[in-house]
Amino acid sequence: LVLVGGGGWDRDAGGRAALDALTRALGTAEVPLAVTFRCQDLVDNTAPAYAGDAGVGMTPAMKRLVGEAEVIVAINTRFGETSTDGYTLLQVPEPRQRLIHVHPSDGEIGKVYQAHAAHHAGPAAFAAALAEALPAVPEGGSAAARRAWAAEARAGYRAVFDLPAQPEGLDMGAVMAVLRARLPADAILTNGAGNFAIWPSKLFVFGPDHRLLAPQAGSMGYGVPAAIAAKLRYPDRTVVCFAGDGDVQMSLSELGTALQARAQPVILVLNNGSYGTIRMHQEREYPGRISATRIENPDYVTLGHAYGMLAERVAETEAFAPALERALASPTGALLELIVPTEAITPRQSLSAIRAAAEAALARGGEPA
Repeated sequence: LVLVGGGGWDRDAGGRAALDALTRALGTAEVPLAVTFRCQDLVDNTAPAYAGDAGVGMTPAMKRLVGEAEVIVAINTRFGETSTDGYTLLQVPEPRQRLIHVHPSDGEIGKVYQAHAAHHAGPAAFAAALAEALPAVPEGGSAAARRAWAAEARAGYRAVFDLPAQPEGLDMGAVMAVLRARLPADAILTNGAGNFAIWPSKLFVFGPDHRLLAPQAGSMGYGVPAAIAAKLRYPDRTVVCFAGDGDVQMSLSELGTALQARAQPVILVLNNGSYGTIRMHQEREYPGRISATRIENPDYVTLGHAYGMLAERVAETEAFAPALERALASPTGALLELIVPTEAITPRQSLSAIRAAAEAALARGGEPA
């Protein structure tokens, strides 16, 4: 498994070209490639080698991929809790997997895990060298095993998009399908922090020219100013911000900057009336004991109008596609308030299911999962 992340992949300096070449070579060699948290836009997600991201909300398939790999080549990766599922997938300090760690900072190499081979190198130079040196799939029995491993990795990524219907009201799985089909190939997505961020991070397919601006350290409120900055830098590109109702109120006043600078993106406010991540943890650890996670929200449509934007409230799934068309066509930017059921706390598990599982664990005398 090749694990890629971090910065230094600048297009102008040839970093992205080197990574693209490596991705193609890995596809030919039947070696899966994963990215670390919030780095989905580093690699063309449609490439045969791409297997998804090792980050917050890691899928069971990705956990198996990291945990069962015989060799991990980590390029430009700072190992932390997000890429290791809380340091559970690799043993500290000596991983079971053979680890090859490549990083431009010698302070990162060996900081958490002792590598079997360490390379103090820039990511672009190493990626280019590895792409040239990577052998093709060997002949014989090992070829079939490697092809099966790569196919399993790719299937695990594709399975993310096979979602159950969400609870009543607006279905965010269907919303993301519309966005995948409708947004241009060079769209820029931004988001803040919260459970809502799983939708752009897991359910959007980033092509070679898409970009993702998102925090790696749980910074609420990041998405709105990031979207405004992106629109100022690239006024002709479509910029879409995902923001939760708790998240957006951390930086909502920046819409004044957007108005003054004439740099209005499309803001999607996912309003579930809750600080969803904290509520999820409350239900998981102390089922039924809810404290200070309910949000009394302002009228976002009125606020959007106050900042000169097109603003609409969308409460039904079928209403999203036409609302998005109006938003994308608006010369003053747009704010779409998406009314999402509080129950739909994750793409595959409702709040009620989380609470029921925690109550069942407590009834057995165990700890909530």
